[in-house]
Amino acid sequence: MLEYSEACERNKQPIVERLQTILTEVGSVLEIGSGTAQHAVHFARHLPYLTWLTSDLKENIPAIKARLEQEGLSNIHEPVELDVRRHPWPVSIVDAVFTANTLHIMSWLNVQHLFKGLNKKLKPGGKLCIYGPFKYDNKFTSQSNQQFDLWLKQRDPNSGIRDFEAVNRLAGKIGLAHQADYAMPANNQLLVWLRQ
Repeated sequence: MLEYSEACERNKQPIVERLQTILTEVGSVLEIGSGTAQHAVHFARHLPYLTWLTSDLKENIPAIKARLEQEGLSNIHEPVELDVRRHPWPVSIVDAVFTANTLHIMSWLNVQHLFKGLNKKLKPGGKLCIYGPFKYDNKFTSQSNQQFDLWLKQRDPNSGIRDFEAVNRLAGKIGLAHQADYAMPANNQLLVWLRQ
């Protein structure tokens, strides 16, 4: 039985519709935190010109492998064990990086590690796409996001919905310029940066 995420199933189509316009001149994409790989197989199927590189923590690799074996898509590589805290990352330089619903699960220190790793693995002209909930000027975009943030912090005090401005500062430090902010279903955003 494959692992399954209801949230991935709901949001995969709205995300891929945006990625079809964002990742037009891209060859390789590293996905950080591939989870159940539902996003990976959906995106690889709808963006056949891309090479999709899945990655996650060691404990999640078997679930990714199981789904990739079932789908048999030629443009997805074997998953890579990747912990953002361990540098250098065991992946090649890529044209783009995608991650969904990870920043609010990670500690802020690990978000900083994420950008440190990106600095070495995202090529000039490369794109970074981050999907998930965000705050703006330290304000939540909805009551449900505020409640979600409370739930996250009760579970793990180091987690929580991140401030766009703080994340954008980290991006700026490694030469990423903010390009787009798409409002997505269920009070999420798809944020895009371009490496100068």
